[in-house]
Amino acid sequence: MSRGSGGGYDRHITIFSPEGRLFQVEYAFKAVKASGITSIGVRGKDSVCVVTQKKIPDKLLDQASVTHLFPITSYLGLLATGMTADARTLVQQARNEAAEFRFKYGYEMPVDILAKWIADKSQVYTQHAYMRPLGIVAMILGIDEEKGPQLFKCDPAGHFYGHKATSAGSKEQEAINFLEKKMKNDISFSYEETVQTAISALQSVLQEDFKASEIEVGVVRKEDPVFKVLSTEEIDEHLTAISERD
Repeated sequence: MSRGSGGGYDRHITIFSPEGRLFQVEYAFKAVKASGITSIGVRGKDSVCVVTQKKIPDKLLDQASVTHLFPITSYLGLLATGMTADARTLVQQARNEAAEFRFKYGYEMPVDILAKWIADKSQVYTQHAYMRPLGIVAMILGIDEEKGPQLFKCDPAGHFYGHKATSAGSKEQEAINFLEKKMKNDISFSYEETVQTAISALQSVLQEDFKASEIEVGVVRKEDPVFKVLSTEEIDEHLTAISERD
């Protein structure tokens, strides 16, 4: 869909084409895929794990400053796939929202409420011309006191759904196909199986064996519901376990 052939329908976020499409919103989805990063989230019996690639574009960059994983509160984590600059502004606002929720209601913001808030925000951007849609797909993970582990995905159009497993980014469909095969028996994974399924899914769709420094892994566990980003040593242990299992 080139600019010339759009008949002007893609100039404005809020204008429907005669086919009922919003081209600017579709372009935001393309921006996520164009980032060249693939992310995967898997929900287990008592934990949730998200994995993404960590590409350092310049040898002079400090590796510690490059990340797609963001804590929103101590108990809620967000993995952003797409434009990291867009992600940071969303994360800042989400942290404020979660802090206000905690202050107002006296308990931590639940995972689904945060996901709904992010999705509502994205949806409003598809109606107003003063803001372009954010070029990110956000995965939100946390433990709900009643429902247990929760994994939600929010996209630039404002959809949000809970998932057993999901993917975002350049190889999204291949990863979803892989995960559907893995999860089809509706099995409940232990913590180790959850992390290793997510990492091996990423390795499988990208067809490469990662070093621990080339991926980022974020987890929450029921027994300790704090959002944690695994160290390279911990990732290494899981990578070793995967290679020994295979």
